[in-house]
Amino acid sequence: PVWLRRLCGQLLSERLLRPNGVQAVVRGIMEGTSCAGAEAAAVDWRKCDAVAKILASCPQQCLSLEDYYSLVCPQILDLLHIQDKLTARQFQRVATTTLLTMAKEHPQLAEKHLLQPLLAPLLRGSEA
Repeated sequence: PVWLRRLCGQLLSERLLRPNGVQAVVRGIMEGTSCAGAEAAAVDWRKCDAVAKILASCPQQCLSLEDYYSLVCPQILDLLHIQDKLTARQFQRVATTTLLTMAKEHPQLAEKHLLQPLLAPLLRGSEA
């Protein structure tokens, strides 16, 4: 039903905007996905793509796209630092797919909130 979809979307959006919300949502959706076999790997990729689309979409409750990116993008970059190897692989897929999606849809915001922080250590090292 429409009301249930709307309510789920609202709850998902609220969770994403909280501290560590992106990680909680990714864990919830990706839970139970293993990387054994070609079929499981295909399911894993489809889930990663679906999660990336969710993360790249600004919820209606957000005041602006800039606000959404400023809250969510640092959390997306944090997905690249997960220590558990199996989880890290999935989270890195989600993070890179989300980054690519955001860069295509809103290049200036993606550059400001994702690419500049991601490349900052490399730029500092090249300047020295």
